[in-house]
Amino acid sequence: MKLGVLDYGAGNLRSVLNAFSTIGHPAKLVAGPADFVGVDLLVFPGQGAFGDSVRILRQNQLWEPLKAWLADERPYLGICLGYQLLFASSEESPGVEGLRVAPGRVRKFAGDSGLKIPHMGWNQAQWQPRAAALHKDLPDPSYVYFVHSYYPEVEDPGLVACSTHYGTDFASGIIKPNLVAVQFHPEKSQATGLGLLRNSLALLGQ
Repeated sequence: MKLGVLDYGAGNLRSVLNAFSTIGHPAKLVAGPADFVGVDLLVFPGQGAFGDSVRILRQNQLWEPLKAWLADERPYLGICLGYQLLFASSEESPGVEGLRVAPGRVRKFAGDSGLKIPHMGWNQAQWQPRAAALHKDLPDPSYVYFVHSYYPEVEDPGLVACSTHYGTDFASGIIKPNLVAVQFHPEKSQATGLGLLRNSLALLGQ
């Protein structure tokens, strides 16, 4: 299975590539339309603003191939921004349309509740039974690493793979045929994160 990591200049690409190499699945960067050729599983690890990322993806001619990949339900693993962009819109960037793969929108944590924003550090992901293949051999709940100020408000509870509490309960991951996406960073989540990457590849590579 050939992995492609979407490259639009996000700062965490090297750590993601290193994580895949550590589990024995080296990946190549997908920086232009031609780079999608030969890829079996697309990984979108993103950092940055919702609207800026859409603009850069369009400028680099990556947006339409990405939309086509998802429309064809080809294997996809989204991390952080690669999760948030699957929704219709974000409060971070009003008027900017997301990929609309999952129903819902991205909301900002309420700062007036005394929460520190961004939500940064270790927190629990509580797994749903439908995601048993994702957390195989992992603790439940799993402690994983987060860095984000916005979270998806998922309208279809049947998509939720895991949930996390930070001021409010939110879906920290979703799962559907040929798609896994999480808000946290597996590449920063030590052994648990590497286990999740292994399980994701096993599930998406079926």
